[in-house]
Amino acid sequence: MAPLPVGIRFIVSFSRDQWYRAFIFMLTFLLYASFHLSRKPISIVKGELHKQCTAGEEPESRFSGPSSSTRHGPTHWLLNNETDCGWAPFDKNNYQQLLGALDYAFLCAYAIGMYLSGIIGERLPIRYYLTFGMLASGAFTALFGLGYFYNIHSLGFYVVTQIINGLVQTTGWPSVVTCLSNWFGKGRRGLIMGIWNSHTSVGNILGSLIAGYWVSTCWGLSFVVPGAIVAAMGIVCFLFLIEHPKDIKCSSTLPTHPRASENGINRFRLQKQATHSEKNGPLDPELQCLLLSDGKSPLHPSHVVVLPGDGSMAAISFTGALRIPGVIEFSLCLLFAKLVSYTFLFWLPLYITSVDHLDAKKAGELSTLFDVGGIFGGILAGVISDRLEKRASTCGLMLLLAAPTLYVFSSVSKMGLEATIAMLLLSGALVSGPYALITTAVSADLGTHKSLKGNSHALSTVTAIIDGTGSVGAALGPLLAGLISPSGWSNVFYMLMFADACALLFLIRLIHKELSCPGPAAGIQAPLKEH
Repeated sequence: MAPLPVGIRFIVSFSRDQWYRAFIFMLTFLLYASFHLSRKPISIVKGELHKQCTAGEEPESRFSGPSSSTRHGPTHWLLNNETDCGWAPFDKNNYQQLLGALDYAFLCAYAIGMYLSGIIGERLPIRYYLTFGMLASGAFTALFGLGYFYNIHSLGFYVVTQIINGLVQTTGWPSVVTCLSNWFGKGRRGLIMGIWNSHTSVGNILGSLIAGYWVSTCWGLSFVVPGAIVAAMGIVCFLFLIEHPKDIKCSSTLPTHPRASENGINRFRLQKQATHSEKNGPLDPELQCLLLSDGKSPLHPSHVVVLPGDGSMAAISFTGALRIPGVIEFSLCLLFAKLVSYTFLFWLPLYITSVDHLDAKKAGELSTLFDVGGIFGGILAGVISDRLEKRASTCGLMLLLAAPTLYVFSSVSKMGLEATIAMLLLSGALVSGPYALITTAVSADLGTHKSLKGNSHALSTVTAIIDGTGSVGAALGPLLAGLISPSGWSNVFYMLMFADACALLFLIRLIHKELSCPGPAAGIQAPLKEH
């Protein structure tokens, strides 16, 4: 009998369940990477929407020659409000405020929509909900780029497009996190989700490269091509996404429970009456330590979300999700952490253009190093938090190091390209690490917290609350950067350092509980014992 080929032996060495799990991991990775791919072009194109006017240029009407047509679209007569300073209306002296308004429109809509998205998403099939969001996002991303081809110079057009795009993109995050958490249990969650969350940086890098390819010749394609990619991935989602292992009779890595809380029609049903031994036995460290006033008293009743025991799978309410220990603190921490991260996302290429005097394409390519650092930072945060079993402490350490790193970045980036490259990598790791950990592993931990008594149906709402609150900071960061940058980029970095300090401040109580209480991660990420 002939021996099996090496490739076949490799394939059969994994079980059917493992192959499906790997497939879902890669599919959700690519789906959300495409979302971020479509968000990046606006930061790359900023340098083209507004150019520094050369001496002696006047915003007068004239025929657009070949060199001008690459900036203003197909050959046409320049209008009174159209100059070589950029694309009207962004060619005026207040261009930073106008570009900041575009960022704010998208991110404010995203923040508001995220609170609703989780509640809606947990009541609809994930596959249909996510497919709709990706198709709509692709359409409105491309619509922004069509303003180039149809010579649209209305600020309102671009703002409204950004608002609608921000709303439909909220379908993505709660959906992919819920789907991934259905397939992967709590074991090594920090590492798994740290690797998986690199989709953010991968999407940003691809978006920068795609947008940068056309930014100097035809910036409309910098939006149309990413929009087409997102829409195409929406079709892939509809055809291939499997929401839960039970849909194809795969075993789940989630722990099994007694019949009263097993998966199925009656899954996650709460047994309201505890046995005598349960009443008198020691509490789980998770219920004993996290967010208690003295670390000794049992979990306060308001911290336990009681679910109906009628056999139905009830969706958790918004206020019920807020009562989960740790949700409020991590949400407020993420608000400031995401403020820093998204300020870099939307303004870093323009900052590099201003400081290092590079064109829009080269600045966009250089800015991808920040995202490369973010990939390593997210994975490092996951590995450390798994090893130490302390999520809040890991985030706190990286936030503590990030603030002085940003100060050094603002000082040495003016010294040359080499210094900028080194600080981009280091800053990306320290800024993106806490952001990545909170939006993935921490959200999943809290969404399956033991105070929920097994109701993983709350995961979508919890994820949306945490990321929605963070998105408020994401909206404020680029807006503040647009308002502050005219007074000097150093002031923008001071604002970012202050935001990092605030993020750390909101974690102080959780860090104290983790360091003072026994048990992993102050109880938010301890794996459940199998029965």
